[in-house]
Amino acid sequence: MKKKPTESFKEYAIKWREQMARVKPPMDNHELIIVFLEAQELDYIQNMMYVMGIPFAEAIKIGKMVENGFKTGGILSQASFKAASQAVQNSSVGLMNRNKREERAMMASSSRGPRMAFNQSYMLPQFC
Repeated sequence: MKKKPTESFKEYAIKWREQMARVKPPMDNHELIIVFLEAQELDYIQNMMYVMGIPFAEAIKIGKMVENGFKTGGILSQASFKAASQAVQNSSVGLMNRNKREERAMMASSSRGPRMAFNQSYMLPQFC
């Protein structure tokens, strides 16, 4: 059972707990927490690993705090991290391409070098 994008973490956890209450024989708290964490998305698992050994109701509170952290930007989700990394990488590639174009333009203008003209009266080179 996965969390729907439209439901809050608390709604999801309560619904999940109700489903687990039907399991026979009933799970103890430790087993319940393990199975609950295994059902979570990677972002939640990484931020909730320390809920082992605490009551399920406390795990819900911690999950709500993690969810709020994602919403406010206090905790960076994997999807956000990937998007930010991709944006940085794309801007770096764009900057490198711009620098290469500028470098080629400078090389092309410098390869022409200064032009020389000769003074007819003295036959000495003069730079224009």
